[in-house]
Amino acid sequence: MVATDRATIDYQSEVLRKAIHFCSLSIPVVYYFITKELALSILIPLAVFSLMVDLSRYYVKPISDLFYKIFGFLLRRHERDEKKKNLNGATYVLISAVFVILIFPKVFVVTSFAVLIIGDIAAALVGRKYGNTPFLVKSLEGTLAFFIFSCIVVLLAPKIEGHLLEFVIGILAVAVGAIAENISIGWADDNLTVPVSICIVMWLLYSVLLPQMPLILANVPN
Repeated sequence: MVATDRATIDYQSEVLRKAIHFCSLSIPVVYYFITKELALSILIPLAVFSLMVDLSRYYVKPISDLFYKIFGFLLRRHERDEKKKNLNGATYVLISAVFVILIFPKVFVVTSFAVLIIGDIAAALVGRKYGNTPFLVKSLEGTLAFFIFSCIVVLLAPKIEGHLLEFVIGILAVAVGAIAENISIGWADDNLTVPVSICIVMWLLYSVLLPQMPLILANVPN
């Protein structure tokens, strides 16, 4: 198996970690049916609270003891680094959600965040169990799993007008997202790089391939 930071926890813990991660799928699903303002009013306080707890575990011993007692077995090595004081994946998910909702059209956010959850789970579980072929930083098997499951998400995700090119754009965007997931170790967290990279690629390709399509429609229903 290709060695990555994912291997710093055992496979059973990885499965549980991804089961918890799956709950984050509620973010794009719920966001599709509510306004941007309501979504941010919910997510910003959650992100701030998570950030405060996450950073406090490095400085406040009672919080640290409780945090590691409950969540310690789910944390990867870099998330425990006392020197670098990295954030954990859950905090990055919330920060990422706030960022992409603030910046990008709703349909882009819904697609990219659903890809983050489903694609990341597929990449982690397949890569950990079957990843024997080195590819960039992680494994070819894990990256292909990310791409294949993400393409399924693209087929099911909402579109602005349902134009065929929208599906092509989505597939191209998740291909970039698969690479972002693969190389996001150490210097960046894939919970942030994946949705941001997908949203940027979608925005660029819509602008080039479908310049007349009103992206404002990507923000309904509101």
